[in-house]
Amino acid sequence: MEQIELDATDLRLLTQLQRDASLSNQALAELVHVSPPTCLRRVKRLVDAGLIARQIAILGTDKLAAALGHGLTAIVEITLDRQDDERLAAFEQRVAADDAVQQCYRVSPGPDFCLVVFARDMPGYLALAQRLFTSDANVRNVKAFFSLKRAKFEPFVPVLP
Repeated sequence: MEQIELDATDLRLLTQLQRDASLSNQALAELVHVSPPTCLRRVKRLVDAGLIARQIAILGTDKLAAALGHGLTAIVEITLDRQDDERLAAFEQRVAADDAVQQCYRVSPGPDFCLVVFARDMPGYLALAQRLFTSDANVRNVKAFFSLKRAKFEPFVPVLP
């Protein structure tokens, strides 16, 4: 795996793009004090190196709830019966492929996985639990915590010192 050297300009670019990836190249260049061609070349380099995995829109869930209903967010702890590499990888791959799973973490100590899942309602969560947990003979324990309110959601990685 090739390691990329990052300088102060790269770090400023990463910080600004995390704040607003919809900025035009011109606006981004002005914010980080480089020329537009330099900005474009550097961003492409960061994308090609995998430091920028993708650009997405973060939805305003409170405003969206009026149109779609509130939905149900759960933080779910999963403990597997057997934790060999093959079974851990198989479970991880299966849950990560499911659209209802927003985040998947392999953790230690304690449970083997922590998931953040979204369902339209409680019957939707029940279907998700059946599909991902109950039907898997290697799942030993499931502990779900249902979110009453999301006080913060910030997918920001601090890169500047």
